[in-house]
Amino acid sequence: MSIIKVTNLQKYFKVAKHQRGLWGSLRSLITREYEPVRAVDGISFEIQPGELIGYLGPNGAGKSTTIKILTGLLVPSGGEVLVNGYVPWRERRRYVARIGAVFGQRTTLWWDLPVIESLDLLKHIYQIPAEQYRRNLAEFRELLQLDAFLNTPVRSLSLGQRMRADICAALLHNPDLLFLDEPTIGLDVVAKERIRQFIRHINQERGTTVILTTHDLSDVAKLCRRVMIIDRGQLLFDGRLGALQHRFGGRRELVVDLADDYPHAGVDGARIAHRDGQRVTYQFEPGHITASELIGRISARYRILDLAVREPDIEATIRRIYEERLLEKTGPMLGSNGYR
Repeated sequence: MSIIKVTNLQKYFKVAKHQRGLWGSLRSLITREYEPVRAVDGISFEIQPGELIGYLGPNGAGKSTTIKILTGLLVPSGGEVLVNGYVPWRERRRYVARIGAVFGQRTTLWWDLPVIESLDLLKHIYQIPAEQYRRNLAEFRELLQLDAFLNTPVRSLSLGQRMRADICAALLHNPDLLFLDEPTIGLDVVAKERIRQFIRHINQERGTTVILTTHDLSDVAKLCRRVMIIDRGQLLFDGRLGALQHRFGGRRELVVDLADDYPHAGVDGARIAHRDGQRVTYQFEPGHITASELIGRISARYRILDLAVREPDIEATIRRIYEERLLEKTGPMLGSNGYR
């Protein structure tokens, strides 16, 4: 059974109309007029237990609004949401005991308390059994390397340390579902990799379902098999990351080490993008020729020592989708259950 089921989710906000000119401004003060803004506009999807989902979109697309509804912080304007058997905003007290949430710009810890005291307080708030708390804290201290700052006040932590402490706090009570909003924002390379390894660990070893919203597409590339893309309040893509790259990633590359120094190493169906001695990089369009066909054509004409296929970079793919509105032009990529 799905751990999350969202059907025709809608959230509208009323925004005051801006009247131009002096008289327009005066009228606005006397008779305020509003217009609806559709932050989320008819989204439907399902998530199965144990999935690790990348939830993507440009600023203002509706990502944060969706997450706030799923965590029970906002009440939708329409549609249905069932998460882990609960309607989040109606059964919030019981519901939040089964989820964890980390928001990159905010902390759930007490600002002036040492980290360990904040964690001890959460033990009592969530009524975590003593043995479970001891076992989880010992595991997270090792995996997240918390010992160096457990006795440091939260206000004195670096951003990377605070993020690790927040992730620990969100998981002490063994939630079934973890919401992560920009968990690596502003972190250095080492801190990012440590957090990514931990997210992968709790997803694979504990079966925790994870929904990850991020602008750092390296997070998505290294962690997520499935991605959902939202823009202007509508879900435009829901499927495997590989399918997204295959359809919108542009040219793929085939790097070939030739056995001899052929003067002309051209081949039909691809162009030479770069050449360094006997190493030739071919670019080709996936819709026009497959990698195996191209390899066959090259091997029929030249002797090959080694080769490798390079997939399009995910960051360039997503940027191209946003900038060129490719999903709007081609139509949403959704399966019958919202996922393919």
